[in-house]
Amino acid sequence: MSLRRLWMGDLPLEQAFWSYAVIGGIAVNVLTSVVFLVLITMDMTVAALIAGYVLSVPYNVAATVGVWRAAARDGSESQKAKLYPLITLVGMVLLSVT
Repeated sequence: MSLRRLWMGDLPLEQAFWSYAVIGGIAVNVLTSVVFLVLITMDMTVAALIAGYVLSVPYNVAATVGVWRAAARDGSESQKAKLYPLITLVGMVLLSVT
């Protein structure tokens, strides 16, 4: 299962960052935000909070941890191995709180 491999840091850094943190992060957070807004307009506040946060935050945490672990396993001193984890952390925090 790829999410398990992501969590463990077993994916290549490029794949963990671009496929899961960037593309997956945008997809999950846009989808949950749309569902959140639809449910709010229907006065379903609890369901909106669940859709908006309970579904997206665990994914954001998994993607962030996966990128950090993949960067640590990368073993290189490349700029990507240093920047990708920081970019992912900032991006996922912003996506989780907004």
